[in-house]
Amino acid sequence: MPWDTRPGRSANGGPEGPGSARLRVQKQCRKSSFAFYQAVRDLLPVWLLEDMRASEAFHWDERGRAAAYSPSEALLYALVHDHQAYAHYLLATFPRRALAPPSAGFRCCAAPGPHVALAVRYNRVGILRCILRTVRDFPLEERMRLLDRRGCSRVEGGGTSLHVACELARPECLFLLLGHGASPGLRDGGGFTPLELLLHHLGRDTNSPTAAEASATGNAATTSTTPPGELCQRRLMLLDLLALYTKGGAAGPARCELLGDRLRWQRLLGEDKFQWLAGLAPPSLFVRAMQVLITTISPGRFPEALEELPLPPFLQPLDLTGRS
Repeated sequence: MPWDTRPGRSANGGPEGPGSARLRVQKQCRKSSFAFYQAVRDLLPVWLLEDMRASEAFHWDERGRAAAYSPSEALLYALVHDHQAYAHYLLATFPRRALAPPSAGFRCCAAPGPHVALAVRYNRVGILRCILRTVRDFPLEERMRLLDRRGCSRVEGGGTSLHVACELARPECLFLLLGHGASPGLRDGGGFTPLELLLHHLGRDTNSPTAAEASATGNAATTSTTPPGELCQRRLMLLDLLALYTKGGAAGPARCELLGDRLRWQRLLGEDKFQWLAGLAPPSLFVRAMQVLITTISPGRFPEALEELPLPPFLQPLDLTGRS
């Protein structure tokens, strides 16, 4: 049951003042909130988590009342701690409420729910797959609003979930988002499309031969646990995946960067890819053929229909079915 906010008795036996009652309830809320956090972190059974969520008050809502966590807020906990069973339950039982914006205490702006971007940031591929299956049945406008949500300009740089995937080198997340219709042409607060942001990070990573140098310049977010060579390979894989859904190459500063150091980029990307990205030639016939094939798959059948593509295994982009 929600905590009782009625005044109680003070230590000297007199009536408890409103301020003291509020402090008491806030302390109880903090204890309940931490207990729920621990329960999700420890991957306790779904029925127990839902029993806790329905019977306790965890925070103060916008109206100044002690309140339980909404399905949206519970899903944020499930995402952070990779509690896949709980995430699947919330999305199946409360599809729209689970993806609605959380209360003010969980966000810094009035943007749509941050669940997709958070799944990418924590690399929760299984939960992201479940979220995308859930939004298949949403109207197109509502689905695109969730997929193309722009993050807070102060915290997330105004980027979409695709920008997050490119920044943190998450190829599986990127491919899932693109296959479900996320827009690759949107720009973040710095004016970069996901492709241009990826090229920026790729150029920075290849200019910094060691993770130690990246750390020294404050850019070790993805290199601290990933060898530089492996990180570069993942970014090149991201580039190949973006090429399947992007008709034009780089523009503005990204194109200038390519042309300003041609030899390095030609060695890194290969001649055909460099020519296309720099706007000097159309994409290769192979890339164009793959673009046609991949765009025949509707979001409602992605990624399952990847197995139906008439391609040998070594040309399959990525296994996103979750069975491997």
